[in-house]
Amino acid sequence: MTNQLHTVLGASGAMGRAVIKELQNRNLKFKAVTQSQKIEKMDTIQANLLNADEATEAIKDADYVYLCVGLPYQSKVWARDFPLLMQNVISACQKANAKLVFLDNVYMYASPFSLPFDEYEPQNPISKKGVARKQTTDLLLKAMADEKIKAVIGRSADFYGEYTINSALYNSFLQNILKSKAPQVLGKKDITHTYAYSGDNGRALVALALEDSTYGQVWHLPVGKPITFDEVNDIINEVLGTNLKISYVPKMMRKILSLFIPPIKEVEEMLFQFENPYEMNFNKFKGKFPDFQVTSYQDGIKNMVQSFRKT
Repeated sequence: MTNQLHTVLGASGAMGRAVIKELQNRNLKFKAVTQSQKIEKMDTIQANLLNADEATEAIKDADYVYLCVGLPYQSKVWARDFPLLMQNVISACQKANAKLVFLDNVYMYASPFSLPFDEYEPQNPISKKGVARKQTTDLLLKAMADEKIKAVIGRSADFYGEYTINSALYNSFLQNILKSKAPQVLGKKDITHTYAYSGDNGRALVALALEDSTYGQVWHLPVGKPITFDEVNDIINEVLGTNLKISYVPKMMRKILSLFIPPIKEVEEMLFQFENPYEMNFNKFKGKFPDFQVTSYQDGIKNMVQSFRKT
């Protein structure tokens, strides 16, 4: 087992780093693959996974492959690149006879969500990004059903933690607080939401990878209890010794701003997740791994704050 090679695609991102940390904790052999960004104090292989030959070269010696790649948060980019990336990775894993562990999200689920929602939640995406993610995951599900590849899918809620620059709890939130500015939120006040800690996701993906009976299935990754933005803000204020209050951006103002600010336009189509209760069920995972300990929001947010204060 310790001689087998774990190849992490998207190694410089928050989730790639979390997977690598768990592999290091388990003393497992790994290879870090990035598109361009290097990782401090770590050897990396650079590859453009949108190029089939480069994907094949990056994966050729792997026993396990973790697909944790993020793309720019743009609907057009997701629709164009995620399915191609997935197809190239599937093909490369076939050639290497490698097992694939895919970090998925929940964008393909319909809204409003069941409370709580599990792996059988109806899939009828109402966003362009959700459509792109469903198309991407469906490619892998078909390859699994056709027995072209042995794979497992770990589906994550919105995550937070070290290096999570695209987290709802970082952009205009912790990011503002670290500048002594009031945190801003685009969602509605008092809406509960479950978040996944990036470190828990990393541990969970490796656990799924090493357990042969998990393959061929979709698994919701662990999350904390439902929490509101105000409760998160209280934890951050406690960690930093601040007393900043949240500013909620009204829906009409968001609509206006989205006409002029592209990042807000890209986020706008996903805000249904923060306008209705969003509570993920991960009982299936708990049943398979009953000893798995979920990191508390207090500890996870403290780690997140410390990582961004350093950088």
